[in-house]
Parts: sequence; structure tokens; C-alpha cells
Amino acid sequence: MNTLAAPAASAPAGVAPRALRSATTEAPWVRVLLIAVALGFLTLFLFVPLVTVFFEAFKKGWGVYLAAISEPDARSAIWLTLLVAGISVPLNLVFGIAAAWAIAKFDFRGKNLLLTLIDLPFSVSPVIAGLIYVLVFGLQGWLGPWLQAHDLKIIFAVPGIVLATVFVTFPFVARELIPLMQAQGVEQEEAARVLGANGWQMFWRVTLPNVKWALLYGVILCNARAMGEFGAVSVVSGHIRGQTNTMPLHIEILYNEYQFAAAFAVASLLALLALVTLGLKYLVEQRVKHQKRAAGDRAE
Repeated sequence: MNTLAAPAASAPAGVAPRALRSATTEAPWVRVLLIAVALGFLTLFLFVPLVTVFFEAFKKGWGVYLAAISEPDARSAIWLTLLVAGISVPLNLVFGIAAAWAIAKFDFRGKNLLLTLIDLPFSVSPVIAGLIYVLVFGLQGWLGPWLQAHDLKIIFAVPGIVLATVFVTFPFVARELIPLMQAQGVEQEEAARVLGANGWQMFWRVTLPNVKWALLYGVILCNARAMGEFGAVSVVSGHIRGQTNTMPLHIEILYNEYQFAAAFAVASLLALLALVTLGLKYLVEQRVKHQKRAAGDRAE
């Protein structure tokens, strides 16, 4: 059989293979134009702002930069950001794994409702989410009098910031795991069950190793969003300097006070986090694509 004739055999009657190739391949000048437009867009909206942040941060020298990120309010904002991320990311990790495992491996009533609730933070503005927490836990809210009577403070305190951050970030882990687990199916878990494995053994030795890269990818995205969240945290924090200001809120205050060098210095830390996140995201994304492709091949 002549394999070189295969493309011609698949061509519609009366249409030459060369015509098919030209119909699906742009002219060189079109490709160059599209690439130039894409690069121009990235340069204008990504590279120039990124370079500007680091240029303004170091414009007045290394000493001013170190002083800006080491002063007490900045250190408090950095520590609070790390603390909130350190609490919210593990919580979303547990929730994401449990939700994805339940949705992908089991059939139960309310499954579609759970999927809808997972996507809720994507459709609700973070500011609205923050206002909801104020209405529930604020001094004039539904639970406000009870919390005040028991000397519990959620709004304008760290617990409120953690709750708001958990809400806006909890879809990331689950949404990365659900498609992969669904593509993998339940054959391996069923085989493990036949061999005598219990539920925890199936999870730790079969399910979790198969989704580890997608899990890491979701955690990276979740952590980046947790550290950079502004809207919901701004509503519930109260903007108390040295106590409830995260890094984004601290940057806003410095910029509004015309302390541009200090604002860009702290912003450079978030920009550096974004660059590290992009690097890790790219590396893990390649492994996730390979894992999903392998899962699809097994499913076929």
C-alpha cells in the first residue's frame, strides 16, 4: 500500500490536496501579523507593567527598597498574607480532594448541586462575597450579637480574612482534579477493591498517586489567588494597619498616601510571586497534560 497517497485519497472529489493545504494554512504575512499583534499585546499589558513595577521599586536604591519591605507595617502585611494562605490553601486542598473524589468516583443525589456550588465563587464578585460575610458575622449581622456576647471577633479580624479567602479560592483544587479523575474512571479502584484494599488504601495508593500533578497544579493556583486576593479581603479586613492589612491592601494604602517607592517595593514581592507561580504552573501543566493524555488513552 502506498502511504504517500493516503492524504489524496481522503480529499473530497474534485478538490486537490494542495487546495486543502492552502485552505488550512495562512499566508506568511498573516502569520507574521498575528504574531506581531500578540507580542505587542503582551508587551503593552504584561511586560511593560512588570518591568515598571521592578524599576519603580528599585529607582531610589537598594536601601530604600529594603526599608520599605522591612518596616513594621509591611512585615505585618507580609506575615498576615502568608498566614492566610497557609490556612486557606490546606483547607481548600482537603475540600478539593474530597469533592473531586466524591463527584468523579460516586453517583449520589445532589451531585449537580455540588458542582454548581463549587463554581459559585467564579460567578459571584469577591466584593459581594465580602459583604455577605459582613451581613452574617458583622456587629449588626445575623450572628453579630451572639459573637459579641461570647467575645468572638470574625469581621475586621484574621478569621474573617481567612473565611473570605477560602471562599474565593476553593474552586481551584476541585476544578483541576474533577476532569482528570473522571477521565481515569474507576477501573483501578475496582481492581484494588477486588484485591482486598479498603477505602483509605485505595485513596492513598491508587487515586492520589494518579492525580498528584493536577493536585499540585491546583494548589499553585489556589496559593497565588489567596496571596493576591483584594476585593473580598478589603471588605472584611477593616484596613487596620499592622493588624488586618494583607499585602494588596498595604500596597493600596501606600499608593494612596503617595509613598510610591514603598508601594512598588511591596508590589514587587507580589510580582515575584506571580513569576514564580507562572514558572511552576508551566512545569506542572506539562505533567498534567501528559497525565490527562495517558488517562484518555487508557479510557479508549
